[in-house]
Amino acid sequence: RDTGLLGAGFGDLLAEAGTEGATGLADLVTATGPEEDVPSVVLLPVATAPEAGSGTGDAAAAAHAATAQVLETLRDWSAEERFAASRLVVVTRGASDGADPAAAAVWGLVRAAQAENPGRFILLDLEPAATSPLGMSALRAALASGEPQLALREDRLLAPRLVRAATPAESDAAGWDPEGTVLITGGTGGLGATVARHLVAEHGVRSLLLVSRRGPAAEGAGELAAALEESGAHVTVAACDVGDRTAVDALLAEIPADRPLRAVVHAAGVLDDGVLDSLTPERLAAVLRPKADAAWHLHEATAGLPLDAFVLFSSVAGTLGSAGQANYAAGNAFLDALARHRRDRGLPAVSMAWGPWTRGSGMTGELTEADTARMARAGMPPIDPEQGLALFDAVTGAAEQEPAVLPVRLDLGALRSLGEVPPLFRSLIRTQARRAASDGGAAAAADLTRRLTGLTRTEGEEVLLDLVRGQIATVLGHGGQADIEPARAFQDLGFDSLTSVELRNRLGALTGVRLPATLLFDYPTPGELVAHLYTRVAPAPADGSAVVLAELDKLERAFAGAEVGAELFDQVAGRLEVLRGKWQELRAEALKGAEKAEEESFDFASASDEDMFDMLDNELGLS
Repeated sequence: RDTGLLGAGFGDLLAEAGTEGATGLADLVTATGPEEDVPSVVLLPVATAPEAGSGTGDAAAAAHAATAQVLETLRDWSAEERFAASRLVVVTRGASDGADPAAAAVWGLVRAAQAENPGRFILLDLEPAATSPLGMSALRAALASGEPQLALREDRLLAPRLVRAATPAESDAAGWDPEGTVLITGGTGGLGATVARHLVAEHGVRSLLLVSRRGPAAEGAGELAAALEESGAHVTVAACDVGDRTAVDALLAEIPADRPLRAVVHAAGVLDDGVLDSLTPERLAAVLRPKADAAWHLHEATAGLPLDAFVLFSSVAGTLGSAGQANYAAGNAFLDALARHRRDRGLPAVSMAWGPWTRGSGMTGELTEADTARMARAGMPPIDPEQGLALFDAVTGAAEQEPAVLPVRLDLGALRSLGEVPPLFRSLIRTQARRAASDGGAAAAADLTRRLTGLTRTEGEEVLLDLVRGQIATVLGHGGQADIEPARAFQDLGFDSLTSVELRNRLGALTGVRLPATLLFDYPTPGELVAHLYTRVAPAPADGSAVVLAELDKLERAFAGAEVGAELFDQVAGRLEVLRGKWQELRAEALKGAEKAEEESFDFASASDEDMFDMLDNELGLS
């Protein structure tokens, strides 16, 4: 079977895609049977609550339900080795254009899964009100495109790309109402406190409502409020769970009429990082609540108010996908879609999907040096506070701006060095022909095979150990390989779940083989890992001629690194002359053996007179 289907979402929309249905992954595994071929493609339709995309229901609640369902399937799919070579296509409606923020949250979740498991998941978004069935031709075109994310709109397949945002002119700048109140969630620490200081010092804001779970009891809240009031602002610090709609309504009811609410900056959020197979619905919900639920409650509670600004602090994790942050990516993708959802309804909104900030300037302050180094290697060095605030002003000060933007620093050179440029960046980074880029992994694997050809197992494992240690040093940010002992456990070397995923993906790209998510758990030291990799990538034993040629290749490489003095030259020349003589003797013996075999095979009984004379001439040397 070519295509399978999980569940019955969307009714008949997928009926023409050549699918055979199963209610769940376990049923699909059972249906394939131990002897049958598994489907190369499996479709997973994700239907959110019908009202979630219309704006009349609770999109946040729908996001919880949809992402929990998809998380379970993604985890089971990743763990099922039978589907290691198959692709799971997650099919949504209205996720890519803000029509359904709940479906967008699913996209954020799956983008992180794609980062952790390259090549195993594809996102396909249908039109919000799609009624025409997805045909097999459209599905084949989507799969053949090689794009990990696609939207089908008016029979056209669209792939997302990042483009540079226009810089607003000075005359376009919109101001902050000094007489109105600005509500900042997460306002007593991190980015929220940074923005609060900036609004008072640079934009003349004189009324702030700083909200957090602990409110005045939060560390540093009193000092922050005092400093802001000394600068001339009226500051209220409130304890409020913005994930609770009733609490949000009560909070807004306390805002005085002489300082009406004019702007919302939603900067609250929590991190609970973990790779896909470690996430649970509870961990997913705990991260969604302060991000998605709070944003939706603020959206609904302020719907009738004349707001000047509704600013959502999102993260690039929701757009690019970030290994180990599937729950966080889901929440931030919801925010990006909510901004589009509000704009479509004539309401102010902008979602700022921030790149990492320098340590100590927000939630990024919880990251380690290894984390920031990994981000820099991925082409995204951190933003310092001055740069971040300048980007904040550029986005919020624009009269006309896209509803979702990415204020980030990009190192395009680092992105190019990754080999194949990630699809989202292909409008920013010009590369040579796509085929050349996509062949990079195959070329690396072929080069490794060539290097291993003709080597003994001991020699081959030495080559692989050097490769593995080099990748370990890169992932951990070491300057060299000296401290990477083959018998030392990865855990003792400093690996965690995220760095384990990065090493697995790097080795998979270099070797050209699919490696399991549990690679470093199954082979807990570099030495054990190398022994396993050798069994996966070592070329088949070569015949005698291939071994001889491989040895000559090794000898030629040895020449390149040698200092040829007179004594060494004479020694090598003598050895080569002896070898040449032995090689000629082997050739002469081979020819004699061939002649003897030919004589023994001569059939005197059936030979003609002419054959007999030719044989005698050969023996006497007359021919």
